Amino acid sequence: MIEPWLKPSRGSGTLETRTPEGRLDEAVGLARAIDLAVVEAGIVKLAAIRPATYLGKGKVEEIAALAKTNNASVVIMDCPVSPVQQRNLEKAWGAKVLDRTGLILEIFGRRARTREGALQVEHAHLTYQKSRLVRSWTHLERQRGGFGFLGGPGETQLEADRRVIEERLKRIETELEGVKRTRKLHRDSRKRVPYPIVALVGYTNAGKSTLFNKMARADVLSADMLFATLDPTLRAIELAHGTKIILSDTVGFISDLPTMLVAAFRATLEEVVEADIILHVRDVSHLETAAQSSDVVKVLHDLGIDAARDRRLIEVWNKIDLLDPEARLSLRNQAERRAADARPIPVSAISGEGIDALRDAIEARLAQERQTLVITVDAADGAGLSWLYRHAEVLDRAVDSEGRVRVTIRADAEKAARAKARFPNTGEPVH
Repeated sequence: MIEPWLKPSRGSGTLETRTPEGRLDEAVGLARAIDLAVVEAGIVKLAAIRPATYLGKGKVEEIAALAKTNNASVVIMDCPVSPVQQRNLEKAWGAKVLDRTGLILEIFGRRARTREGALQVEHAHLTYQKSRLVRSWTHLERQRGGFGFLGGPGETQLEADRRVIEERLKRIETELEGVKRTRKLHRDSRKRVPYPIVALVGYTNAGKSTLFNKMARADVLSADMLFATLDPTLRAIELAHGTKIILSDTVGFISDLPTMLVAAFRATLEEVVEADIILHVRDVSHLETAAQSSDVVKVLHDLGIDAARDRRLIEVWNKIDLLDPEARLSLRNQAERRAADARPIPVSAISGEGIDALRDAIEARLAQERQTLVITVDAADGAGLSWLYRHAEVLDRAVDSEGRVRVTIRADAEKAARAKARFPNTGEPVH
């Protein structure tokens, strides 16, 4: 495992938020996520990137000796590597070379479980492979014969391989369009459910799935592993004061996400865009929690969500059980100093500490965004009563002295406005 570290040039103005040690630890975690045994891992400091081999000649020779000594079959470069650089390094080291993009693609390929996830990952894999088709092997230089006198020498194996990949990409894109239409229908049907959606987001391995399991009493795979889960999971749960929500767990974010995976990533994060509440789960025990948070904020921004201003967002400071008492107290003081509507909730998804406070914060935030109404409906208006149960959360139902049904509902602003327009006898509850 190689972590290239390009020394910032003087006056460049760039500020690196991560340490090379932190980047190396993450890369080792990515390799172990696909069951690779990492026998050697180190940081290589560079003054400049070499066009042919990325690394300098001396370092290439040093790593070649290490690869031979350890009988390594794969060498991972935790950076983007061009097709020419990959070819030259594989020749020099006598081993397969994976860059960061290829490594993350391998993980996604293993973890994707849904039909759409598998198609998105295959599309990303083929797009990546297409960019790797260079004239580096003799079989790619062979030509296939043409037809007739003007047919020319025929297409090269390289062109044939590229054509096969492009044909498969087109078929996948056609299938994905069908899957997307189906997903939109599912999403539209969920919108008709009166319960708000609460989505968990955060850097990979921040503890989202463990928190999901604790809150939903579910058994979603959760492990101390990068990208333990990829496909979104939803569960209906009830909060302390009776509010019912749909809790959604999503794929973890990561820095330097491969560009060809952005589309697949966006597909799994559509639940976040549509959510009523977004829980940004942070691993506050991690040395680079601030840098990880910054990466999450960037992805949210790409999805059209302004983390600094969006009232739906609640920060969850997870893994406080890994902090010593002094650090934990300092963290709580930091949280208390924040404004009430932007105050993080310190929790431990393992021990359950802070979970009740998180549930209360979700309920309070939802109450701010939702209206409670009392609607009087004629007892014979079965269609009206059915509409209320489909489009709002029914909190209470009673029959008055005149035989009319008084229904207390809670709904977001849009559905509350529709209810007022449909039922003239609508008012606010009396406290």
